[in-house]
Amino acid sequence: MIRIGLILVLGFLMSTAQAQNKYIARQGQVSFYSYTSVENIEATNNQAFSILEGREGNLAISVLMKAFVFEKALMEEHFNESYIESDIYPKSSFEGKILDFDPSFSTEQTKRIQGKITIHGVTKDIELKARIVREDDVLLLTGDFQLQVADFKVKIPPIVAGNIAETIQVKFRLQYQMYEQ
Repeated sequence: MIRIGLILVLGFLMSTAQAQNKYIARQGQVSFYSYTSVENIEATNNQAFSILEGREGNLAISVLMKAFVFEKALMEEHFNESYIESDIYPKSSFEGKILDFDPSFSTEQTKRIQGKITIHGVTKDIELKARIVREDDVLLLTGDFQLQVADFKVKIPPIVAGNIAETIQVKFRLQYQMYEQ
């Protein structure tokens, strides 16, 4: 009987320890910027969802495409209906790993992240650098990278090709809290 009780307590402690190594960001920010001589295009999404497994540095991010907010409503409409086709491809995602991640760090570290990004139904390998700052039990992950529009089979009509850059600058800011079950 004591043995069963000890096993149950150890099982509970192990599951609690595993949960303490997971972080969740419920309202992360992802933005993108496109510069052209005709018109700059900028949008922000404050609904990115992410989970970070602290021990191994595994990272998953999901972004609803219709949650991007543009300065002009017409840009938002074109983005969702004509280019990204949000009804067909409602989410973009990233799955990867923070390389050499040290979950016990106390202040700040810059790390490489490798993984796969999926946008518009197309998955590509990607590697980028990110800054990670710890304040108590909060982790802040920030960074930026560039994407080629053509890599994700986004069709741009020739008549407006000059209005949309071939390379898009993407920035992210994810604030993680400890995940509690």
